Amino acid sequence: MSGPRRAEHADDLAAVYRREVGRCTATLVRILGDLDLAEDAVAEAFAVAAEQWPVRGMPPNPGGWITTTARNRAIDRLRREATRDARHEAAHRLHAPPTDADPMDPDPSTGHPDLDDLDGFVDVVADDQLRLMFLCCHPALAPDAQVALTLRLLGGLDTPEIARAFLVPEATLAQRIVRAKRKLRANHASYRIPRPAELPGRLAAVLAAISLIYTEGHTATTGESLDRPDLCTEAVRLARVLAELMPDEPEAVGLLALLLLTDARRAARTAADGSMVRLADQDRSRWDRALIAEGHDLVRACLRRDQPGPFQVQAAIAAVHADATRAEDTDWDQIVRLY
Repeated sequence: MSGPRRAEHADDLAAVYRREVGRCTATLVRILGDLDLAEDAVAEAFAVAAEQWPVRGMPPNPGGWITTTARNRAIDRLRREATRDARHEAAHRLHAPPTDADPMDPDPSTGHPDLDDLDGFVDVVADDQLRLMFLCCHPALAPDAQVALTLRLLGGLDTPEIARAFLVPEATLAQRIVRAKRKLRANHASYRIPRPAELPGRLAAVLAAISLIYTEGHTATTGESLDRPDLCTEAVRLARVLAELMPDEPEAVGLLALLLLTDARRAARTAADGSMVRLADQDRSRWDRALIAEGHDLVRACLRRDQPGPFQVQAAIAAVHADATRAEDTDWDQIVRLY
């Protein structure tokens, strides 16, 4: 394969990775009940894709292909481990005193899911990622660990990118994520949407994680482009799901409003050469008026509640900017009052 063609396949695979890794991981966690196994299986599936897709072509549904391949790899691994554990158990019984237990009973201490249940594989459900986000934001974890784990598993960000966001060395961040996973396992954390009484205690970390996913999409820390539209779109989608799940939480609604009002300006943020265009210099005719109208409606709903919070205030400031058809028409007095 020629160099340009190989580079094109690499770019395509990278785009699929950014778009699908969070969804695939969330689905595998639901199926397997194991964060590490799910993450390893998805990584293996992408490695297989890197070998096969340049030869066979990209499948029509890349995310489904990755999820199915990862699921099959995980099942193979669990079956190998089950066979190994059975051999160890048989050896132990040869030297153990007789008991009344059935020698064919499986060892419940292995903790593996039933492989027959895994064979009843189902497709992605809409809130898999939100379930994983609330799992990552378990109160047993420190706030920085909650957000870092969410960005790693759902945001599709690698360790160096997250370390830069936290202003810590890569090794420190990697250890933080490892410890977070270990603590979730030790606490037998459930992979589910928390009960209503549990939601407020996890909300701040979930909001911060979604906001940081959008921030990385809005101004990417790596790559040649200023932004990563896939991350922006995914953050907006997660914010919508969260606002639907928690419509009485003003900050959830405020975050969605902020992301919509910010995303409305995306088309006008870059010049033809890819460089950033300042807010004052943007062509406001390119702003998405439908997103602005939706954002305004959400901001007004927040104002009626009169329970201000950081995301609501930022959304209100963005709404004032969006009101101005020209930069010189901006109501700076109102913006100063909001600050």
